[in-house]
Amino acid sequence: MSRFIFVLILFLSSVFYETEAQNTTYSQSGKMVVAACQFPVLAKIEENYNWIKNQIIEAKLKKSDIVQFAECALSGYPGSDLKTLENFDWNMLYEKTDSILSLAKQLKIWVVLGSIHRLSEGIKPHNSLYVINSEGEIVDRYDKRFCTSGDLNHFSPGNHFVNFQLNGVKCGLLICYDVRFPELYREYKKLDTDLIFHSFYNAHQKKGSIHPVIMPITSQARAATNYFYISLTNSSAQESWPCHFITPNGLIQNKLPENEPGILLSKVDLSEKFYDASSKYRNNALNGILNSGETVLNRHSINRTEIIKQ
Repeated sequence: MSRFIFVLILFLSSVFYETEAQNTTYSQSGKMVVAACQFPVLAKIEENYNWIKNQIIEAKLKKSDIVQFAECALSGYPGSDLKTLENFDWNMLYEKTDSILSLAKQLKIWVVLGSIHRLSEGIKPHNSLYVINSEGEIVDRYDKRFCTSGDLNHFSPGNHFVNFQLNGVKCGLLICYDVRFPELYREYKKLDTDLIFHSFYNAHQKKGSIHPVIMPITSQARAATNYFYISLTNSSAQESWPCHFITPNGLIQNKLPENEPGILLSKVDLSEKFYDASSKYRNNALNGILNSGETVLNRHSINRTEIIKQ
């Protein structure tokens, strides 16, 4: 452990005991500070780890409750950073994952970590987000459900949703290409989700690519349609689009600059009310009632090829 981290931990530990009673009250407040992090994800696990470690420390100093990282932030992204997973250094990945768990426990902070989850011999791994609590424990893992055609060369798709609570805020997880499937967001809405952590690796785009335009816009529509917050992360490798934080009315609360490392700090407050045009009929729609008001039984309504003339 570096001397800087050791001194930081001693300093932070001195204030944890003083604020324990406050934190007990705050734990169900419906409020949290989210730190969405971006850095240029590489094929080198150790370099990725150094970015992650330093950004977790910075996020804690800025009083964040949870830190979110991009898809495959620790491992590097197969098909882009990594051409293949053959000879992948799994032992290094385990070692650095354990270090992140220890750091989360030492700093008392939650982490959403993008990485690769190994399966049995001969089976492709999952593309995953680990949910790490402030005790340094992995409390759940989301596996990317919709893998692209390229992803399927390296990954096995997932089959489950993940919900966890922090400070009374119910959170869900999605990864990159999942954004194309509104059904996933609808299911999270049925689970009363308040905030989606959606981690991307949408980097190394060609100039003029449509992705930096449509990804945030699509996410804005998902947030407004379902009335929940969405936190977007991405790699900051060249020709990427940056971290965004979207409020339940579909507006961008804030975002980072493009193509450079940084941390986006955003606040969630469930007591705050936003414009929600579909609130009156959303539950009906979720239950398959796809109209508003009473429908009519009338022969002129049933016959759709006639015009009634007076």
